[in-house]
Amino acid sequence: MDDLLIRPLEPYDTDEAAAVWWRSRHADGAQLPSAIHTAEQVTTWFAEVLLPDAQTWVALDDGRIVAVLTLDGDDLDQLYVDPDVAGLGVGSTLVDLAKDLRPGGLALWTFQTNTRAQSFYRFHGFAEVRRTDGAANEEHAPDIRMVWGNHPEA
Repeated sequence: MDDLLIRPLEPYDTDEAAAVWWRSRHADGAQLPSAIHTAEQVTTWFAEVLLPDAQTWVALDDGRIVAVLTLDGDDLDQLYVDPDVAGLGVGSTLVDLAKDLRPGGLALWTFQTNTRAQSFYRFHGFAEVRRTDGAANEEHAPDIRMVWGNHPEA
């Protein structure tokens, strides 16, 4: 990943970025609950919600989107890496970007079943602050709140 380019999400990126999100959520061995929206709904969400209302970045390798990062205020809201490049440092690069953009601290949610994500975020300095039964998320799956830095929830 020597030539990784990170830039803001553009309107012409939304289909490809949504496809990365979808592949990541449905990869073999994914530790996530099934998506409750269709691939088409996810594409619409990227175009109509994430593009105008959040700060979303894409990571490109050889012109192909390989990862997506969304910040919503001080929440690291989305971080999905294409399964083909998982483990090559793309996610770490995007977490470093998020920390640079939010030096006062970050928070995120991860599903309790996603132990790989929990380990990844712990490695990057995030700490668990609470667990829920999932009643407040769309999937109704138990989740974990994690924070980094001087976030108010720390």
